Amino acid sequence: MKQIYLDNAATTNVDEKVVKAMMPYFTEKFGNASSQHIIGQEAKRGLEESRRIIAKSIGAKHDEIIFTGSGTESNNLVLKGLFFSNLGKNHIITTKIEHDCIMNACKWLEKRGARITYLDVDKNGFIDLEQLKKSIDNNTLVVSVIHGNNEIGTIQDLEVIGKICKENNVHFHTDACQSYAKTKINVNKQNLDFVTLNAHKIHGPKGVGALYIRNGAKMAPLLHGGGHEKGLRSSTENIPGIVGFAKAAKATSVFDIMKMKKLRERLIQGILKIPNTHINGAEKDKRLCNNINICFNNIEGEAIGGYLDSYGISSSTGSACSSNTLKSSHVLKAIGLTDLQANTSIRLSLSKYTTEEEIDYVLEMLNKIVEKLRKMSPIK
Repeated sequence: MKQIYLDNAATTNVDEKVVKAMMPYFTEKFGNASSQHIIGQEAKRGLEESRRIIAKSIGAKHDEIIFTGSGTESNNLVLKGLFFSNLGKNHIITTKIEHDCIMNACKWLEKRGARITYLDVDKNGFIDLEQLKKSIDNNTLVVSVIHGNNEIGTIQDLEVIGKICKENNVHFHTDACQSYAKTKINVNKQNLDFVTLNAHKIHGPKGVGALYIRNGAKMAPLLHGGGHEKGLRSSTENIPGIVGFAKAAKATSVFDIMKMKKLRERLIQGILKIPNTHINGAEKDKRLCNNINICFNNIEGEAIGGYLDSYGISSSTGSACSSNTLKSSHVLKAIGLTDLQANTSIRLSLSKYTTEEEIDYVLEMLNKIVEKLRKMSPIK
């Protein structure tokens, strides 16, 4: 049976060009980038060239990028690193639709004296800008707002948020793991002080993340050791992964993004022809090019996903990082869905490799599955 993978918001397959770029750093260029001999310096060159590529892609300076092990680590480093290096300020502003790693880091910091404001969002997932302005005070340390939401695909207006933060002299951080290489990020135009990135959402390897840190920003490290990555992330750098990350960042084209948008709309419009369905999140250019999140009222999303899997179609009922829990999605509840509605939703996320034929097959199977489950459902 042919497999159709539509869970690219969870992770992506690694591009063949990325694998090819990584391979020499497992063999002849295997050195430790901190070593001074020739083999170590070959690895160092790969590391620094990759740093330049990632920096350029978001309008940053070469020395403003550090590499980490994941987006989760980068997000934790920002919030905890700032909190423990700026003991005079304890207020963090975030949103009710952040990734679990931000939400759980905030809860952990609350137990250690942080004051957290969780901004509301509207039915499409956009933050309340007036609430943001009113929430900032003299003790506000950082505003952390996810760029492209991992569940519903809503893209926040970073330029507007960044302007508010700059006017109030407050640090601005965004988790851009889902949006990176799919929409424009420019740290200066959007007044960003910190940006979280990772590789495995853009056809790069797992276990590699990056963090943009504006020059002059002060934070405490989470890891202490040999002083790698400007002393902020001690650990021998994962050179093959970092090289693969940079190659993946260069491999996504405008053509790929336009293709994903076209297929996304084809899939959304096809699904919405099924009675009693609605889309969760924003529309058109205000939505990630590869994200679809649909509510199928009165039938379980888990059941739909199970049937799709039996037909060779991979999907998700939410964030892969928390998909093993039975809780309703905090993101879907934040946009106003009830527990029942949230539990009838599924997420389908495309990649640059998705085809029209695959989309048409998914629509054919979805129609059959929903019709079957609706006949079985006690709730009409």
